[in-house]
Amino acid sequence: MLNIPRGNNPVFALNCLWQGVKMLTHPELRKYLLIPLFINMVLYTGAFVLGYHSVSALIHSFIPDWLSWLNWILWPLFFVSFLVIGFFTFTLFANLIAAPYYSQLAAKTLQLISGGSVVKADLPWDKVFFGEVRRVGYLLLRVLPLLLLFLIPVVNLIAPFIWAVFAAWGIAMEFLAYPLEERGLPFPEQKQFMQQTRWGVLSFGGLTGLGLTLPIVNLLMGQAAVIGATIYVYRLAETQSSEPQSA
Repeated sequence: MLNIPRGNNPVFALNCLWQGVKMLTHPELRKYLLIPLFINMVLYTGAFVLGYHSVSALIHSFIPDWLSWLNWILWPLFFVSFLVIGFFTFTLFANLIAAPYYSQLAAKTLQLISGGSVVKADLPWDKVFFGEVRRVGYLLLRVLPLLLLFLIPVVNLIAPFIWAVFAAWGIAMEFLAYPLEERGLPFPEQKQFMQQTRWGVLSFGGLTGLGLTLPIVNLLMGQAAVIGATIYVYRLAETQSSEPQSA
């Protein structure tokens, strides 16, 4: 059982994420950080170089010399677009590739914070696999309708805010999956837990998403989020078990 009321507290959720950031320097976690860090560096650098050369070619092809003064507008737009688009594609691909290492990181973090007192509850591989498929499908089915909001007059004014909330929800769903699967919760139960703790979850996902859009910071933000999510779930279970049970 998890302490739902405490999990719904944004301050508590953000504090767990901050504890995850601080644990990045823990000696016993370093080897679990290196491969995801390398994956992030390769993906982010590759996306940036490809985007830079593609936009540069487009500008030189379609902008005549007499309009070269527009470059000071187009290049800032490129960097902003890169942050927005890279935010989604980078997070998706990085998490898919680094998932096995994030799972190991969550398991090691749980061992450290619990003193080895919590036994890992492994889900069958098919439930984990189909849970990941359902999680991706759950998010993709909502992407297209949200994108269409940008085409509707008036509604498109609030579309960025709706998209930001959805992004926070999706990011939290990705990173909370690791510690929740450690406790044997399949995707339907993970979704139910998130619905019950939506304010804490949205705060956690929102700040994680912000970190993932920042160059350099995003190289280790995913690892910090895995550690923070593990702390979040563990503390909710710990406080629930420590509460006196009514007769």
